[in-house]
Amino acid sequence: MNVIVAGCGRVGAALADSLDAEGHDVVVIDKRPEAFRRLREGYGGRTLQGIVFDRDTLEEAGIREAHAFIAVTSGDNSNIVSARTVRERFGVEHVIARIYDPQRAEIYERLGVVTVAAARWTVDEIRRGLLSEEEQIDAALGAGAGEVVIVSIPVPEGVTGVDARQLDDPGRWTVAAVTREGRTEVPHTDALIGGGDRVHLAVQRDAVSDVRARVLSLGGAR
Repeated sequence: MNVIVAGCGRVGAALADSLDAEGHDVVVIDKRPEAFRRLREGYGGRTLQGIVFDRDTLEEAGIREAHAFIAVTSGDNSNIVSARTVRERFGVEHVIARIYDPQRAEIYERLGVVTVAAARWTVDEIRRGLLSEEEQIDAALGAGAGEVVIVSIPVPEGVTGVDARQLDDPGRWTVAAVTREGRTEVPHTDALIGGGDRVHLAVQRDAVSDVRARVLSLGGAR
């Protein structure tokens, strides 16, 4: 996805880092150039100094091609004005804003802006509002946004009798559990998986896109 993150504070930087590490195209906007120092050394997205609700700044960030816009500045007003501008003027599908005032959050939810209260704002919380069920990260382990994540991926329909351990890629990911018909278990040595199952994997964060492609390729699925 093309994602624009408005605000490069602690949460904005962690979110930008994690999305960039997974292969998404990320642009971070902040009015303070020093804020970009929070990004990890290997960050490969763009940074843009500017006001997050300024239309020229949004245009320069590529708002017309953006799939998602996430407002995480320190101020409710900046988050709401930028989110409404992006939603109403540019028609971006996924718009999420951090709101400190719960009464205001309720109002803007009615306008189609997903809001997350500051008290429960985390990188993984925002991802649950941003990504589809198939793309969600269930948990993160390690410092910052988490170097290792737990990812749940449905096995494509039509796949039958595949050895669960065939999915393992030592050093990058491993199958931790399999869910079938509502029951989740750690797979035994010769466990087989098929369409309708859901595999839960422990994955290095920078390998999330690769492991999803690997599961989708089972049995020739695309």
